[in-house]
Amino acid sequence: MRQIPISDINGVRIGCAEDQAGKTGCTVLLCGGADGAPAGVDVRGGGPASRETELLRPWAAAERIHAVLLSGGSAFGLDAAGGVMRYLSERGVGFDTGIAKVPLVCASCIFDLGYGSPDARPDAGMAYAACLDAQENNRPRCGSFGAGTGATVGKLGGTATMMKAGQGFFAVQAGDLQVGAAVVVNALGDIFDPDTHERIAGMRTPDGKGFADSTAVLCRDISDKGIFFTGNTTIAAIVTNAAFDKTQLTKIASMAQNGLARAIDPVHTTADGDSVYALSVGSLRADINVVGTLAAHVLAHAIVQPWRRGRA
Repeated sequence: MRQIPISDINGVRIGCAEDQAGKTGCTVLLCGGADGAPAGVDVRGGGPASRETELLRPWAAAERIHAVLLSGGSAFGLDAAGGVMRYLSERGVGFDTGIAKVPLVCASCIFDLGYGSPDARPDAGMAYAACLDAQENNRPRCGSFGAGTGATVGKLGGTATMMKAGQGFFAVQAGDLQVGAAVVVNALGDIFDPDTHERIAGMRTPDGKGFADSTAVLCRDISDKGIFFTGNTTIAAIVTNAAFDKTQLTKIASMAQNGLARAIDPVHTTADGDSVYALSVGSLRADINVVGTLAAHVLAHAIVQPWRRGRA
């Protein structure tokens, strides 16, 4: 197994656009060309902001989607998916209804309103620009770009003790099999290196000189906290060149959530909206357990890329 650029995976193109002044942005994955790609999703957090995820349920009629949008802006950012639909529609991409082709775009958003301007939100124009970046460049950047522009972590103590985060990408190849992950890290919890188990980001001490240990802080008071700081959510997409249907991809997305558990603690709380997509963009025959295991591996390593690259 060796590391590869996620752009080496044919059948998906990734692009970003952002508002650096307002500290928000979006990241789009255009998948499968004109035919789209099978996809699944696994949602574990208690507060997701999402669009069209019901299409990915095994009992839903749609077998393929055409794009996944990861966005800032909280639920406001869901409107940006219209820009992806416009981009695809202009190119004749979409589900053929017999009357018109309707692009199928799934979207998930993070809450970043508390970091930059609460009035700065990704819109259709920004998402359209991200699509152009995907088509023309397909070189996504780790750190404070795209949907990771306003991402933060370690927010159990609120904005005073949180740290800047961002988006990350990581992919590997084993034989002919390719598996990659794109992730926007906006977690309540702390971030741990999956190789060394070292805490590399998270809730800071009040003096800003060290880490406060979010899990320890959370467990000091076992009383019902009700609704506490909800401005969190880690959203991700797994991409593989192996051929699976959306039921199998839902299982792969579920296994990929283990990557979140390896790199984020605490995770999957009621204050998070953690959502993981899985996309099949190839025809390679591969074992679902191998792909699911690699999905967790690449997702855990994608999570720490903003700090490994020094761009968070």
